[in-house]
Amino acid sequence: MDFWFFLIQVLNGVQYGLLLFLVASGLTLIFGIMGIINLAHGAFYMLGAYLAYWLARTTGSLVAAVLLSLPISAAIGYVIEALLVRTLYRRDHLDQVLLTYGLILIFNEATRMAWGADVHGVPVPEALNWSIKLTDTLSYPVYRLMLSGVCAVLAIGMYLVIARTRFGMWVRAGASNRDMVAALGIDVKLLFGLVFAIGAALAGLAGAISTPITSVAPGMGDSVLILCFVVVVIGGVGSIKGAFLGAMLIGLADTFGKVFVPDFASFTVYGVMAAVLLWKPRGLFS
Repeated sequence: MDFWFFLIQVLNGVQYGLLLFLVASGLTLIFGIMGIINLAHGAFYMLGAYLAYWLARTTGSLVAAVLLSLPISAAIGYVIEALLVRTLYRRDHLDQVLLTYGLILIFNEATRMAWGADVHGVPVPEALNWSIKLTDTLSYPVYRLMLSGVCAVLAIGMYLVIARTRFGMWVRAGASNRDMVAALGIDVKLLFGLVFAIGAALAGLAGAISTPITSVAPGMGDSVLILCFVVVVIGGVGSIKGAFLGAMLIGLADTFGKVFVPDFASFTVYGVMAAVLLWKPRGLFS
C-alpha cells in the first residue's frame, strides 16, 4: 500500500469520524444530561437528509437546503421533547426505549409517505464538484475535504460553548445535579428542551451535509444510530471530548476495516469497542 492510498483512507476515516461525531455528540448530551435513551436519534439524521433532498430540489441550492433544514430539525426536536419525552424523565428506561422506538417507526413511515420508498441522491454543488489530483490515478474530492472542515469547525465551536459559556455551565450542571440547578432558579424544562433540540439539529445537520456522498432512503439512520451508541460507549456517557475521540477511532476502524478485511469490517468496529471497555469499563472520559 503506497503513501497516497493510505492518505486517502485516513482522510476518509477522519471525515466519517467527524460526521459520526456530529450525530453522537447530540446523543451523548441527551443521554448524559437528560438520562433519556433516545433510540430515535438516528431518525433525525434521516430527517435532515430528506429535508436537504427536498429543499435542494425546491431551492436549487444545497447550501440553502442545509441552512433551512437546521431550524426545522431543531423545532421538530423541541416539540417532540415537550410533548412526549418530557413525560419520561422520572420513568423507567424501558418506557423510554418503547417510546423512542415507536418514533423510529413513525419517522420511517412518514418519510415513505412523503417521499416514497425509492433511493434518492443529491448532486454535489457545482463549486465543489472537483477533485485534488494526488497522482496520475488517484484524486480526492474537494467536497469531502469541505465536509471535514465544516464538521471540525462545529466540533471546536461545540467544545467552546460547553466549556466556556454560561449556557454550557448550565448544561454541565444539569448533568451533575438537575435538582440543584432547578433550585438555583434555572428553568430546567427549557434547558432540557433546548438540549434535545440542539441534539436533533446536529443529527439533522449531519444527515443534510452527507446527502451528496450517501443515498437518501427510509431507515438510513438506523445503522448510524448503532455506530453512534458505540461511539458514546467508547467515549463515556455525557462527554463531548470522549464522543470526539470515540468517533475518530470508529471512523478510522470502519474505513480501514473495509479496506483490509471487508468480510469482517463490522467486527473491527466492535473489536475497538471491546478493547477500550476492557481497558476503561466506563469509557475513555466517563
